[in-house]
Amino acid sequence: MLQQLDYLEYIDLYHERIRCFHVKDAEFRPNGRTGVYGGYQGWQNRAGRFRSPGDGQVDFTAVFTLLTKYGYEGWATLEWECCFKDSQQGAEEGAPFIAQHLITPPSRAFDDFAGGKVDKAAVRRALGLEP
Repeated sequence: MLQQLDYLEYIDLYHERIRCFHVKDAEFRPNGRTGVYGGYQGWQNRAGRFRSPGDGQVDFTAVFTLLTKYGYEGWATLEWECCFKDSQQGAEEGAPFIAQHLITPPSRAFDDFAGGKVDKAAVRRALGLEP
């Protein structure tokens, strides 16, 4: 977020190299006086700043979905930094936030509601494709 990088495409491009995941949120809110290079101000006044998970602009649902899509099996570790919130509160909120976003991959295809083997000949007969 602070680098103004498309972090979702980054996961698409480099998922094979991702070995650890630090859950860290941020926001980028430029204005007429400060933008990407507004780093000489205090953290609360910068356009780009770290936030507690869920308080910033990172789309964690999309991040966790992509990591699940690519079979990521590593840790999701809270890396907390926030210029507005106390670290104790950040930790107390951060662990459940991560737990709520973890995705258990399905054990079978979502549309395999019967869970059985397909009798292709019976299907063809039912469709009138075989006598």
